Amino acid sequence: MSAYTVGYIVGSLSSTSINRILAKALIKLAPDDLSFVEISIRDLPLYSQDYDADYPPQGRALKEAIAAVDAILFVTPEFNRSIPGGLKNAIDWASRPWGQNSFDHMPVAVIGASPGAIGTALAQQSLRAVLSFTNTRQMTAPEGYITFDPEIYSDDGSISDDSTAEFLRKYMQEFREHIERVLTVLPRNR
Repeated sequence: MSAYTVGYIVGSLSSTSINRILAKALIKLAPDDLSFVEISIRDLPLYSQDYDADYPPQGRALKEAIAAVDAILFVTPEFNRSIPGGLKNAIDWASRPWGQNSFDHMPVAVIGASPGAIGTALAQQSLRAVLSFTNTRQMTAPEGYITFDPEIYSDDGSISDDSTAEFLRKYMQEFREHIERVLTVLPRNR
């Protein structure tokens, strides 16, 4: 059994994001052979094709961080029925310039939390469409549309509801299996 490094990207730029709390919970519940590193998107300038000939340090750092991991876990809020602009901007940086797509064949999972009843279903649909174009290998099930209840989730990622914790534990186990299946067929060239 292999150990894998997962980069996680929190779609919100807020330091107090409920999706950052969800990310902490997912890491706590993940199988022991997964290690995690946050890939920050906070300091990226707005992407422009003008940068393609000479990427700024923030764009290069993002691409290097993605190249250093085996898989990506996207944990995203929903803004105006879609993904946050900062997350789309990061995906644009990582997938460019043409022919240098950092996400090519990358195993990924998408999950997110919202106070609303449908979680982040529409944001995830938007994100999945973008990730399809970048040629990622998406985990399609289970889906994780999390209704965030601050009485269940602690700031440190602890979860007081057993059924929620069990769902998230199974989600992360499935993600681990997805990573292994993808990388067995399409090993990462690093």
